[in-house]
Amino acid sequence: MPTPADHLALARTAREAAVLLRLARTPYPFVWQALATNPHTPAAALVELAGARDSPHNDNALLRLLAERPDAGPVVLLATLAAVAAKLAEGERPYAAVLALAGRPELDPAEMAPLGRLPGASARLRRGLARRLAVRPPAYRLSGGEHAGTEGNTAEG
Repeated sequence: MPTPADHLALARTAREAAVLLRLARTPYPFVWQALATNPHTPAAALVELAGARDSPHNDNALLRLLAERPDAGPVVLLATLAAVAAKLAEGERPYAAVLALAGRPELDPAEMAPLGRLPGASARLRRGLARRLAVRPPAYRLSGGEHAGTEGNTAEG
């Protein structure tokens, strides 16, 4: 029977999608965080991890890792956004994940702005969110000021 340490080692090194998806269903938050940083973890496992729950500290760390993942596509980012919104609505404070998501050009600012109005959002978070959204790269904005959408991960959309 594998130990939690075995699961962690496998989460850090595995490349097979089926193995990584199975590991996403383990009850160990340190394994989830390792999966969030493993570049071979498939999007399906990352989406599943966005909904994983353990404790506020571990949940917020996991959501930040998902939000910061360089290769996270729109599906993963939207799942992370939904999880962050749910946390804020519950009064929790996943602030690092909110700010990381706000810096992602793949997400529409109109999707991000409502986070500042949820019960867990502080005045400081609202200011940070507004600043991050204001400095979005111009390549991801349309000439009319609307966001380029989430069809792809490039400026061409």
